[in-house]
Amino acid sequence: MAETMQFDLVSPERSLASLKVREAQIPGADGYMTAMPDHAPVITTLRPGILKVDGPSGAAEYLVSGGFAQINPDGVSVLAEKALPLGEVTRAHLDEMIEAARAAHEKARETFKNEPGPVDDAAKLLADMIALGDHIRI
Repeated sequence: MAETMQFDLVSPERSLASLKVREAQIPGADGYMTAMPDHAPVITTLRPGILKVDGPSGAAEYLVSGGFAQINPDGVSVLAEKALPLGEVTRAHLDEMIEAARAAHEKARETFKNEPGPVDDAAKLLADMIALGDHIRI
């Protein structure tokens, strides 16, 4: 079994990480999942949360607002809608993300009058963003 795997995290703004890690804890749509070397192939959507990695050069944490993660036996690739190193997150960043989620919820309510699925998804995104702010205490 390999001791490390490749981890890559990119967002539309920039590449945030490309490093060797022992494990990556990912906020998947169905809950947090931990990927380690030789993990079975999986693709999952992300929900807002804290993505954590641990490797030979230490641990790192990133705030992600959504996106996708592709896990393979030799690595993890994360394509985040928005991502920031946790240490760089400010109240302004969080407020911007919450406002975007609030706007998406309002748009879903207007667009999908009698279709609860998309409206519920948007409401969950908004609730996750607010809870994330409480979790990181900014």
